[in-house]
Amino acid sequence: MHTPITRRTLLVSGATVGASALLGVPAASAAGREHDALVTPVAEVLDGGEQVTSLVVSSPVLDHAERSSLTSSTFAVHVTATNPLTGETAYAQERVVTAASWTRRGEISLALEHGWGVDGGGTLQYMGGYGRNVLLDLDYAITQVEPLRARGGGGAIVLDSFRQGRLSDPEVDAFTYHATAAGLNYRLFSPARRAGRDGAALVVWLHGGGEGGLLTDGYDYYDNEAQLRANRGALGFATPEAQDLFGGAYVLAPQATSAWMLDGDGFAPLVLEAIEEVAAAHRIDASRIHVVGCSNGGYMSLKMVAEHPELFASSVPICCGIGPRDGSGTYFISDAELAAMTTPTWLVASADDTTLDAEANTVYAHERIDGSIMSLYDRVTWDGNTYPGHWSWIYVARNDPRHDGASIWEWMSAARR
Repeated sequence: MHTPITRRTLLVSGATVGASALLGVPAASAAGREHDALVTPVAEVLDGGEQVTSLVVSSPVLDHAERSSLTSSTFAVHVTATNPLTGETAYAQERVVTAASWTRRGEISLALEHGWGVDGGGTLQYMGGYGRNVLLDLDYAITQVEPLRARGGGGAIVLDSFRQGRLSDPEVDAFTYHATAAGLNYRLFSPARRAGRDGAALVVWLHGGGEGGLLTDGYDYYDNEAQLRANRGALGFATPEAQDLFGGAYVLAPQATSAWMLDGDGFAPLVLEAIEEVAAAHRIDASRIHVVGCSNGGYMSLKMVAEHPELFASSVPICCGIGPRDGSGTYFISDAELAAMTTPTWLVASADDTTLDAEANTVYAHERIDGSIMSLYDRVTWDGNTYPGHWSWIYVARNDPRHDGASIWEWMSAARR
């Protein structure tokens, strides 16, 4: 029997099969007859989005286990993922345990197969009909299929039941939860390094269209999660490498209630309010506020510069959408607004982007923003994997674009308003 769990508590109901009957060995050990374990899922935001990459099993009885008796086949793992909005099963399958090891705290760590093209690890589901990513309810079931030996010949150690634990993603969890006075959700990373005399830099990350809330058709989904879990855009600026370059920087990741491009005029003052609230609560260097965004957020980064030309030290629109100029639709950023921009701007896109055509959007904007820099890739490839052409944010999240010998993070960190 698997215990149902909510999306907030997230993972791991346990296998309640009697392991002693399964194994044909006594359940008794040096620590007692029945042994309960806590299983903590550990996730990581990869270039293709967040996946559960390991499970950590902890129980006092493990202190009595012979370390060499643990193997990758000691436990079997099954996951069922459910969309919390529709109740439909997104996937249900076995997870492959690739390695098993002991942590310094005497816990068991089960490494799970993961990566681009590996099914069953993702924490989000993209609802194509609405263009939104939804954080899944994940139900992990663990079964012990081989015994652990007790030290000193004390018999077999069997974990009979498993309690659910909260999803852990150290990079995501480093961002605290907030909402503005007007109700706009945002997450905030605070630097470990003490701010200098003038305060710390602030990087504002504006997410893509898939990471906003879903408040239509009876749905009430606005959870302040997807803007960090869908890609490494915001997380990149919280890495030690980026923090060293900026000398410590706050990273602000607001979440739209829908999609930025649906109401840029309405969202712009809400984003500004988030910036102002963070600046009022922390020592922010007003000359080092940077705006970065991908797709819908690439548009929104340009919108914020157009609305507040004196605010930002740099602007990095990634695979941005500015709208067609051929009469087929309404443009979002006007030629006059582009020509008036004086904020240092570095645009990034991939030529094979089929979502927002690079020539009609990124190249068009670059040709009209005086002094702007553009990195136009042929395709999106990283670490041996080829991703959809729209995903050029991967390059910025990995500090790959370069110009005149400087990486994009170096260029940003040196910029002052």
